[in-house]
Amino acid sequence: MNINTSPSVIIRILLWLVMLFGGAWYSISKDINHPYFQSMTFHLLTALIGAIIIFFAFRASAKGGKELTKGRVGDIPRLETNKLITTGIYNCMRHPMLFGLTLLPLGWSLLLGSPTFISIIAPLEIIFIIIMVVIFEEQEVKGKFGKAYKNYANKVPMVSFEWKCLRSLFG
Repeated sequence: MNINTSPSVIIRILLWLVMLFGGAWYSISKDINHPYFQSMTFHLLTALIGAIIIFFAFRASAKGGKELTKGRVGDIPRLETNKLITTGIYNCMRHPMLFGLTLLPLGWSLLLGSPTFISIIAPLEIIFIIIMVVIFEEQEVKGKFGKAYKNYANKVPMVSFEWKCLRSLFG
């Protein structure tokens, strides 16, 4: 199987899978006898909220990803860009896809109805994702786009909670 993408992207995808499925496995194994985990009412409530959060997580990621495809010029690896995108949702925030993906551990934990995942593992995974964005993603794009990215970063926040930006991202 020939995968045409960078090792950095492959490593991030593998980390996502380990976090989501490893976190689920660990949490469920800890919660199997927990009263909330055995409660149908708890599962129905958390599953509904989780499904909604997952819907918005994927919607944000798709919106950011669609706009980001404008940054692919020529024959470059999948999920990579070689042109700085500052239009559309990227005019509101620098990392809309990753903002959406930070919602995924919470949505997944709620969907599974695991109290340990909801209260401990998902928040830790969200913090880890934010650290990965700040340390790795930001450094990669600074290295790739140099001064243009630094100027862009001075004008546009990593994430914006302004209503117009959120509406644009999730709408």
